[in-house]
Amino acid sequence: MTQKMTLIGAGRMGSALAGGWLKAGQAGAIDIVDPHVSDTVQAWADAGRVRLNPGTEDADILVVAVKPQVFGDLAASIAARVGPETLVLSVMAGVSLVTLEAKLGTPSVARAMPNTPGLVGKGVTILCTKPGTPQETITTLKGLLSPLGAVEGPIGEDLLPAATAVSGCGPAYGFLLAEVMAAAGAAHGLDADLATRLARKTVEGAGALMEASEEDAATLRRNVTSPNGVTQAALEVLMSDAAMPSVFRDAIGAAIARDIELSKETE
Repeated sequence: MTQKMTLIGAGRMGSALAGGWLKAGQAGAIDIVDPHVSDTVQAWADAGRVRLNPGTEDADILVVAVKPQVFGDLAASIAARVGPETLVLSVMAGVSLVTLEAKLGTPSVARAMPNTPGLVGKGVTILCTKPGTPQETITTLKGLLSPLGAVEGPIGEDLLPAATAVSGCGPAYGFLLAEVMAAAGAAHGLDADLATRLARKTVEGAGALMEASEEDAATLRRNVTSPNGVTQAALEVLMSDAAMPSVFRDAIGAAIARDIELSKETE
């Protein structure tokens, strides 16, 4: 069935979704609502592939990809594009299903939490739907999100903060790992540029190896750790109770707490 898509917000994640829909040959019209778009999005509009900032019309599927902090100010104008049959998908962190229903005036809402590797099609997105959502709707939502990479779920909204803390925030943890590895190498005498290249390529390679392997991360770690070798010496520091295990539990907890705070702020 041909469906008209309306995307509210064409930042990095929103434009990645729209680009995926275009690449997949989305049959219906794609409307993009954003006062300040990138050159890429403007080029799509100039070529007639999308409609940019059209008049207010009901959408079949409406995807909200604005920052949660501005959603309250934009809610009324977004709601004007929601009709009786519109399916709403939010990719905003911290804006609950209840808040979406109340501010957009429809019970047909769902949430998703993508992460930034979705910009290159290597992301993972967590889908969150209301209990009782039809399987046909879930299939449609997963299809909308698949241009970003893998789609997990649906899961209950009570678990979304924890999932967000792991996967939504997770790319930053990986980038930080490369950053601190490079800094440590430089502190021990390596040229800073060389240390940066070594750390970056090592983290990239480890991710590629994990993607290509059927073994879990713990097994892959053991595979590269020779007994009583140099890697083991480093891991004994990193895996001590006061180091990475404890730090990551605290970090994930802090992210969950902030997600819950943000949800209350956007009610």
